[in-house]
Amino acid sequence: MAASSRRVRQSAVRIFAQEYSEASLVEQGTGEYDPSFVVTKLGARVNRCLVGGVIDRLERRDADSGPYYSGQIRDPSGAHYFNVAAFQPELHPDVEELLARFESGDRFLLAMVGRARWSENEDGGVFTSIRAEGFSVIDQDAYKSWLVEASDATLRRLGAYEASIGCELEQSALREAGVPEDLVGGLVSSRGHYQEFDTESYRVWVLKALSTASGRTEAAEGFAKESVEEAPKITEAPVGGSDPSQVILQTLATAGGGLVEYDALVGACTSSGASREEAEDAIEDLRDNRGDIIEPRFGFFQLLGD
Repeated sequence: MAASSRRVRQSAVRIFAQEYSEASLVEQGTGEYDPSFVVTKLGARVNRCLVGGVIDRLERRDADSGPYYSGQIRDPSGAHYFNVAAFQPELHPDVEELLARFESGDRFLLAMVGRARWSENEDGGVFTSIRAEGFSVIDQDAYKSWLVEASDATLRRLGAYEASIGCELEQSALREAGVPEDLVGGLVSSRGHYQEFDTESYRVWVLKALSTASGRTEAAEGFAKESVEEAPKITEAPVGGSDPSQVILQTLATAGGGLVEYDALVGACTSSGASREEAEDAIEDLRDNRGDIIEPRFGFFQLLGD
């Protein structure tokens, strides 16, 4: 397949459930390999997302094509609805393990990467959900890290949205107002679709999330009694200049064959001067295109051959 026709894997947006569930704007890709997006009121263009929270519901159903699964992950703002389709048999054994734990009464924290899905009812209403691509049971520290990341991303979108109020719905006008380049297109679309709304509830979600992450509330207590095995931590990643690919390779080389967490790789890249988006793209390129690194466990990486 020619490089120009390959599907470009979109970065996973950190997003709280309520922002995603309130979205009703869908941008459909026109070409065979063009991605589609759910666009939120704050202008997030969601093709893939990384969500986290306590498992709230999980069930298996049988269809002519085989078993499929649906469930909910609850964060401080509400619940994400997700599914694992019958045509994803590679995920079924892991979901069955989660289902057995859930049906035994265990409630645990889950991180999930998935693709944005939606359906429309007869009245034109849009219902959003996530088709799981990968997931992992996490401990409270990992959940708190996700809460901080999602809060930071939400606050960034809130700032961009508020900067756009009163501006003409043109990309040049939004840039002049200080809207970050990667949020301009989404805000043009969202402001043209949604009416102006009170953003206070979004700030309440962020406050609740940060309170949980800092331990000032009991919201994080008792969520998970078991945690995934700790991977080796990189305390000081080497800086290989501003090229995030080189930083990632050097960071993994220092791990001596051990697994390195996704956030540790991103942090090493941002410390060297790269943006988070550049770091995420470099990880995906090294894993999916170049094949220099592998992801033997969801969210953990190592050099190929280690």
